[in-house]
Amino acid sequence: MEKLNVGRDRIRKVLKNNNLFGKQGSNQKYHSYKGDNGEDKRNLLLEKVRDEENNKTIFVRHFETTGPNQKWTTDVSELKISCGKLYFSPILDMYDSSIIAFDISESPNFEQTKRMLDRAFEKHNNLSGLIFHSDRGWQYQHQYYISTLKEKGILQSYSRKGNCMDNSLMENFFGIMKNEMFYGHEDEFNSLEELEKAIIEYIDYYNNKRISLKRKGLSPLEYRQQSLASLKLC
Repeated sequence: MEKLNVGRDRIRKVLKNNNLFGKQGSNQKYHSYKGDNGEDKRNLLLEKVRDEENNKTIFVRHFETTGPNQKWTTDVSELKISCGKLYFSPILDMYDSSIIAFDISESPNFEQTKRMLDRAFEKHNNLSGLIFHSDRGWQYQHQYYISTLKEKGILQSYSRKGNCMDNSLMENFFGIMKNEMFYGHEDEFNSLEELEKAIIEYIDYYNNKRISLKRKGLSPLEYRQQSLASLKLC
């Protein structure tokens, strides 16, 4: 318990030093679902388990990984201020919760999704076998998106229709980000440019400085680098 308290104190200190204060807000979610394209929509992270004792079926979500670049997830979130809206589209690695790549746009169009993919693939060449999970948003049913993942040997996985818990890791990240840098501060942004700059600065902070007890007191990238270094030694 003492170690946990020390970890929490360290998190609070980092947040305070970076002028980040958690505040609950109304999580306005951008809904991109516009129907299915008729292709297979398997959830590769979901397992049906029969509970014979209680005579019911339960669903087990397999978000766990043993290393980087095994399972990614993505989604789009809307941030609205008085002068307009921005749409934030990131890719999160389920191993360390790091943000692999992202794009910010005033319109949730497919060019945004393409830019996000291009930035991710510039960093990582060999992604064969990676499971890339998303909801059933129209972007992720676009033929270019589907064919691009297939070309790279990436396995596409979808949440069940209308089930946000199937992509809860991404939803959890959006909640953390907005509570720490957006909710309660909406009126402080005088332009979309200021908001975009704040998002970019937050992602840099989140990846490089925001520690977590789950990651043994390390930031996402510290944890990632530690893992990659141990793999090289094997």
